[in-house]
Amino acid sequence: MSTKKPLLLYIHGFNSSPQSFKAQVMMEYCREHRPDIKVVVPQMPCFPQQAAEYLQQLVEEHKSEYQIALVGSSLGGYLSTWLNNLYGFKAVLINPAVKPYELLLDYLGEQQNPYTHERYFLEAKHIDELKALEVNELTSPQDFWLLQQEGDEVLDYRQAVSKYRESKQTVEENGDHSFVGFERFPEQIIRFLSL
Repeated sequence: MSTKKPLLLYIHGFNSSPQSFKAQVMMEYCREHRPDIKVVVPQMPCFPQQAAEYLQQLVEEHKSEYQIALVGSSLGGYLSTWLNNLYGFKAVLINPAVKPYELLLDYLGEQQNPYTHERYFLEAKHIDELKALEVNELTSPQDFWLLQQEGDEVLDYRQAVSKYRESKQTVEENGDHSFVGFERFPEQIIRFLSL
């Protein structure tokens, strides 16, 4: 058994925040049932390269003392896959973005985060930064659990089902991008992540 303390790193999606419903559900569950788990839900920088550097910095600060596991939603799922590739952390992905660099082409220009009200400008170079973080081949598909709803109106759910085909999957009919009924899963998520 690892003597390290458990740490859950929740990575939110594009234009989201630690206030997001799923992040709150995970924090609340751990507070109530697993207060031994340190839950870290950072406000992610808007730009991919900055976000990646920020995540690496967080990991480097904590990895000697903590056993780290990931929950990533949407774009956070993409970043979790990248972190897994670097460090081997287990990850639960919720309606993850598989090709966000294609999706975000529609979002070039001025953006405002609805949670933080931060305004910023998304440029073509940021799309390139996203591409640079892509993991083409999963080295350890068993590290992932895909939670996917077919009714996702933002992403084509089939991309994730295909990419994580060798991983544990829970694919539900209907639902939407926010993942309806997420509060059913925290206990199973913590168990899967071996925290």
